[in-house]
Amino acid sequence: MSSTLPVRPVLPADIMARKGGEPLVCLTAYTTPIARLVDPHCDVVLVGDSLGMVLHGLPSTLGVTMEMMILHGRSVMRGITKAMPVIDMPFGSYEESPQQAFRNASHLMAETGMPAVKLEGGVHMAETIAFLTARGVPVMAHIGLTPQSVNTLGGYKVVGRDAEAARVMVDAEAVEAAGAFSVVLEKTPEGLSSRITQTLRIPTIGIGAGVRCDGQILVIDDMLGLFTDFRPKFVKRYGNLGEAASEAIAGYAAEVRSRAFPGPEHAFPDELPKGQTP
Repeated sequence: MSSTLPVRPVLPADIMARKGGEPLVCLTAYTTPIARLVDPHCDVVLVGDSLGMVLHGLPSTLGVTMEMMILHGRSVMRGITKAMPVIDMPFGSYEESPQQAFRNASHLMAETGMPAVKLEGGVHMAETIAFLTARGVPVMAHIGLTPQSVNTLGGYKVVGRDAEAARVMVDAEAVEAAGAFSVVLEKTPEGLSSRITQTLRIPTIGIGAGVRCDGQILVIDDMLGLFTDFRPKFVKRYGNLGEAASEAIAGYAAEVRSRAFPGPEHAFPDELPKGQTP
């Protein structure tokens, strides 16, 4: 019998226990191969509705459906053994009522095996977060810039400067009181993010919110240089795979046109040499 014990996956309680400790490492993933790559290095792997833009070419996250989230959620779960997987609730799947949110959250969890969901909104979503958590659905909250509300926010702008700061702080306190196990702070000023992090008892996960959060998250395609339609200031590229892929594809195309590929080593002869097996 093997003495190797299975890896225990990270759970919401483990994420909460990391408050104020070593920063949480979080990335998005949408496919099994990428999930396998990020899993050993991450504490949280998010199946984000950003998949609509980076994989499906949509202009925003608003066109993402439950079916799309389930498809990619299942794919990611096949590649996760250690990290805490979380899945976004798409636009229109939870805003109507707490009951609607529970139906769709429980459906997402049942269809994918995901142990937690993420939804956007502060004070106005506190009742829904409380309703979900009371019924066994762990919730990661998301405040500051909320991409699903980009049309009412007036674009992808910084949220929380000047008079807005007090409102974002109230949002943070509301989602914590409602039972969220963590909260994403997106595109909020660094000083405000620091104050929120110091105030809350749950971990804050920043994306464009400065270094003082309890963790950081980026879209995997952004940080690898695969998605180049736009590059937010808060994204650091740790690779340039888009350029490398473009060069590789160009090389392939050139060799096909010149008949340099396939070469003899890539082809199958009509007859096998004596003594050689297929």
